Amino acid sequence: MNILAIGGGGFVSTARYGAQPGPLVEHALALTGKDAPKVCALYTATGDDLARTAQWYACWAQYGRGVTASHVAVMPMPNVDDLREHVLAQDAVYVGGGSVAGLMVLWRLHGLDAVFREAWEAGVVLFGVSAGSLCWHSGGTTDSFGPELRPWNDGLGLIPGSNCPHYDSEERRRPLYQRLVTEGQLAPGYAADDGVGLHYVGTELHEAVRDRDGAAAWRVEPGQETRVEARLLG
Repeated sequence: MNILAIGGGGFVSTARYGAQPGPLVEHALALTGKDAPKVCALYTATGDDLARTAQWYACWAQYGRGVTASHVAVMPMPNVDDLREHVLAQDAVYVGGGSVAGLMVLWRLHGLDAVFREAWEAGVVLFGVSAGSLCWHSGGTTDSFGPELRPWNDGLGLIPGSNCPHYDSEERRRPLYQRLVTEGQLAPGYAADDGVGLHYVGTELHEAVRDRDGAAAWRVEPGQETRVEARLLG
C-alpha cells in the first residue's frame, strides 16, 4: 500500500525530447516491483486536457524501458468501458495537478473514489503532484476556488492528515498552512517542497525523497514545524 505524494515537479524537460520521467517518477515506478510496469495517468484536475494527455504518451514513447502507458478520462464521457477494471489492472496510477476540488467532484460522480481505495488496498502504487498529492490526504491548501489559497477538507482520506505541496516555491503556502493547522482548520500533516516526494506505506510516512539539493519535507502541527530530511535519489 504505497503512495508517493510529490510537492512539485516529478517530470523534467529536455531540449530535444520534451518531458521525461525524473527520479521521483522513476522511484514511484520502482515501488511497483515490476521491470515493465503498467502506468495510468489521470488529468481530471485540468479537465482531461488533451495536450497533457498527448505529452504523457510522448514521454513514455521516448523512455524506452518497457513501460505500458494508458490514461483514464471522464470528460466528456469515460474513455474506457469499465473504470474499475482498468484502474485495478495497473501497477501504478499517476494524478496530475490542477483543481483538486473539481477532481474530487468528478471522481465521486464516477465512483473513482471507491476504486482508488480498492486499488490502494490491492497494492497499486498511487502517485501524483500538487492536486495529485493533495487528493490522497484528508485536505490541505488549494487555489481551486481562485487566486487566494483556501483550506480544503474533502480529500479521499487514504492518508488521514493534511498536505501542502509547493511549500518552498509559492510564498503564501507556508505561512497559511501553518496558521490553518494551528487554528484547527486543517488536520496536522506533511508539507513538501518542490522536488520532494512523501512516501507513505499504509497510512504512515515511510520516508521523504528528493531529486534536488536543499529540498525537504516538513511535519506541521499546531504551533510547530519540524524539518523532515529527504533522501536524495540517484
